[in-house]
Amino acid sequence: MPASRSEPSVRQAVATNLVAVVAAFSVYFCMYAFRKPFTAGTFEGQEVFGLGLKTVLVLSQLCGYMVSKFIGIKFVSELPAHRRALALFILVGIAELALVGFAFLPTSFKIIMLFLNGLPLGMVFGIVLSYLEGRRHTEALAAGLCASFIISSGVVKSVGRWLVEQHGISEFHMPYLTGAIFLLPLIGFVLLLHQTPAPTQRDRELRSERRPMDRRQRQQFFRAYAPGLSLLLFAYIALTIIRTMRDDFGVEIWRGLGVSERPAVFAQSETLVAIVATAVNALAICFVRNLTALRAATILMCCGFAMTLFATWSQWQSGMEPFTFMVLCGIGLYIPYVAFHTTVFERIVAASKQHGNLPFLMYLADSVGYLGYAFVVAIKTFGPEQSDLLGAFRQTLLWGSAASLAAICLALWYFQRTFTPSESATADGARAT
Repeated sequence: MPASRSEPSVRQAVATNLVAVVAAFSVYFCMYAFRKPFTAGTFEGQEVFGLGLKTVLVLSQLCGYMVSKFIGIKFVSELPAHRRALALFILVGIAELALVGFAFLPTSFKIIMLFLNGLPLGMVFGIVLSYLEGRRHTEALAAGLCASFIISSGVVKSVGRWLVEQHGISEFHMPYLTGAIFLLPLIGFVLLLHQTPAPTQRDRELRSERRPMDRRQRQQFFRAYAPGLSLLLFAYIALTIIRTMRDDFGVEIWRGLGVSERPAVFAQSETLVAIVATAVNALAICFVRNLTALRAATILMCCGFAMTLFATWSQWQSGMEPFTFMVLCGIGLYIPYVAFHTTVFERIVAASKQHGNLPFLMYLADSVGYLGYAFVVAIKTFGPEQSDLLGAFRQTLLWGSAASLAAICLALWYFQRTFTPSESATADGARAT
């Protein structure tokens, strides 16, 4: 990709952004076909090491995915632009080979295979996001990308259940076959995404130039904003725990709500969630000033947490209709979750005087977020038996949403004090390079 380019016409810019967001959405959508279809299996009556097989499989893949996030702090933030496509092909190829091993190897090796499946896939999002960061329309582009991980999880689960129920495919063979269905589309969309032009000069003036970061630069950036970033990381941990719990144990939560198993219900609910959560977050492109966009994102996140609290309390006390509850709590969770990916970290990097890039902050957040979720799953797995998964999910929603609400408000207060002087130094509130 070229290092820079002249300002395109409006028509060229619209076409470029449209192609970029479609390609990014499609790449990450296809990636989920290699990560999530196994969670559509129930593996009922099967145990390993005295534990339910599905719980052990979820924990195994989660551990691989979590380790991948820690590796990604260095690997993705340092990855040169010209090597992104090759990296994507290698990572997804490793994940598919692990699913083949999951299908044919003995049970104890299946657990290892899911760890190896999660290990490369955790780095895919950051590589795709690298194509979109540092642009005037990054929020809209990243919102389109985030729609993929909301919709795709439900869709690939529906595909997985379809293979099992309609074609009699084993729950162990279903994951790699689901991945095979999406393999060729993924290759095509990666090649299309790699044609995305670099940010223009005006993009760099408004959002700062994004370059690979070495270890010293990563440490320097975090130390400069440690209090505010720590508060945001706390909120992100809570969000990751709740969102992933809802995602990985969606089948069981729907059953706890009294909904009979219907493959289409996953895709229907998550499509509604994606439309709302991504549409409202994409509006952040309307704010030129970085601190103003950060304030707007915080207000939006607070509204999301409030919606989650309302839906959870209503369902607990008065038995809100299951589909409505799952959609409302999904929207309430994904509004702030998407805001982290589209606006919060993007605008912090843009407003900062430090050298930085978006994947560094996202992988810093994801690593501690998935570490927190792995800790919760380990407690659930090895601690006292908890048969009421729905009850545990509702309690996690209530406490996690309330704590996150307080943390992001404190973080906004910190960054307002930190960034106001630097932003008022320029007319448009952005740092020119």
